[in-house]
Amino acid sequence: MGRFIEGELQQVLRLQITLYACRERLLAATDPEALHDLRIALRKLRSLLQPLRGVEACDALQQQAAKLGRISGPLRDLEVLIAHLQSLGMHDPVSRRQSRLLDGYRALLADDPLPALFEALDQWPQSWRQAAADAELGGLAKRVKRRLAKQQRRLAEALIDPEHDRHRLRLLIKRVRYGAEAYPKRSGLSTKTLARLKAAQSALGDWHDRLQWLQRAEREADLAACVDAWRTAMQAAEETADLALLTLQEDFTSTE
Repeated sequence: MGRFIEGELQQVLRLQITLYACRERLLAATDPEALHDLRIALRKLRSLLQPLRGVEACDALQQQAAKLGRISGPLRDLEVLIAHLQSLGMHDPVSRRQSRLLDGYRALLADDPLPALFEALDQWPQSWRQAAADAELGGLAKRVKRRLAKQQRRLAEALIDPEHDRHRLRLLIKRVRYGAEAYPKRSGLSTKTLARLKAAQSALGDWHDRLQWLQRAEREADLAACVDAWRTAMQAAEETADLALLTLQEDFTSTE
């Protein structure tokens, strides 16, 4: 196999080991970072696979990783909220949500998507090697580079749209940033641009968290005491994000 193809194989195998370790940490139910680290590994796996869509050997694995990402997202959101409430010393709201969080861990471990992902990971190396042997992976490195460039063009277009949607921009920024981290030699992005992507993503993440929490507060009465502070924080995050997006706009339009 060529260097690029072998490199992909090694990266996926390393992520498989990380995911197994995260599962064991979740089973122990004593590590508050286990789910977060599992989702980071999932994100890295999906970022490796996303530019390879259409390659049959990768599509099933990508689908399983995406499914697990979707079902674990709300559980991670609950973790983040609980950590925030703990920082505010709101012990009763934390206690009421802690049992729900533990039930969520158990459900995630018992549900089909997690073992289905590991089954797909077990099968993937053979499928990948067979695809290479069948000459199905020719020109793959160039295809990845083209697809990363396409992601960056979409972001550039969204950044100059006066009616831009913060939700969509957040997703586009994440995709461009994580794609560049997965393929640093093919992204064409500088270290400075990556730092600016991270800053914009962080500000948009703060905005998104507060927006979600305010929506929860409409249904969960014990969060009412936080509403004013969250509205203020959301507005501040919007302003920070808007400045970061302006900087990114300069970065990406200057490379068009």
